[in-house]
Amino acid sequence: MNLKTWLVAAGVGLGILSTVGAPAVAQEWPTRSVKFLVPYGPGGGTDIVSRIIAQQLQETLGQNFVVENKPGAGSTLGADQVAKSEKDGYTVLVLSNAHAVAGALYKKLPYDSVKDFQMVTQIGTVPLLLVSSPKFEAKDVKGVIAQAKASPGKYNYGAAGGVGTTQHFAGELFRVLSDTDIKHIPYKTTPDVVTALMQNDVQLTFELLPAMRGQIATGNVKPLAVTSRERNPAYPDLPTLAEAGVPGYDVTSWYGLAMPAGTPKPVVDKFTKAVHQVLAKDEVKQAIAKTGIVVKTSTNDELAKHVSSEIAKWSDLMKKAGIEQR
Repeated sequence: MNLKTWLVAAGVGLGILSTVGAPAVAQEWPTRSVKFLVPYGPGGGTDIVSRIIAQQLQETLGQNFVVENKPGAGSTLGADQVAKSEKDGYTVLVLSNAHAVAGALYKKLPYDSVKDFQMVTQIGTVPLLLVSSPKFEAKDVKGVIAQAKASPGKYNYGAAGGVGTTQHFAGELFRVLSDTDIKHIPYKTTPDVVTALMQNDVQLTFELLPAMRGQIATGNVKPLAVTSRERNPAYPDLPTLAEAGVPGYDVTSWYGLAMPAGTPKPVVDKFTKAVHQVLAKDEVKQAIAKTGIVVKTSTNDELAKHVSSEIAKWSDLMKKAGIEQR
């Protein structure tokens, strides 16, 4: 057998082996614990929904799904760890809107926000709420805009997490679309923002719905609108910002799952199917809905396209709002 003939035969053989081996990989996976890496601290919406899904996957796939928190640098520390992890299906990144925001905000990340990840599925969406200080005179969104236009630069909005967070960008989109001069005041945490609201140091904030439910119930803040395109079941009487006077406004935080790029397709397919099965259960939907999150799934490609479009959206906003890349 000459060299050319041998190479052709070897190539065919390898192709057959890879075809035969692929189903076996999926059949065997998982044979040990799978890690869900949440790039935020415990207790937030991302962490809560991750633990609900992880518990259900243990029953579906027969292995432990362990949630590990790795907060820092606007979710980029955790994302970088997953991007550089083994491509074996045992490390999963829990994505949120912050993944796309970081892709727009930072000039150089140690990973590509889309290409270095095998997107799996979207798992849910949740709006932010526009809430105001109890001492702020405006009773609705139109009132906020009227007062802001009457006194340019007088009013502030606080945003948890500082510059470049979803909360910050939600406020900047409001400022741009409403053509108002309101100032961004960064705070480290949501409790810091709530304290500032109660003292009227800031008049407004944009914050994720799960983080505001308790504050609304105690009267510490006044809810004015939801940021999503549609109303949220948790507050069906609360208008969207688009309905309330800011046409075209739509900010919806979202959650998804991703693995390192190069993870075997049979593993990705098996994992995607299992997550979709879990999220189709009524009891899971109800448990997640209690946090204010609405279950929403997608294909691998749909999530990849969604992340890309979100990065483009926030990049465009940064230009309009005069926010420089870091």
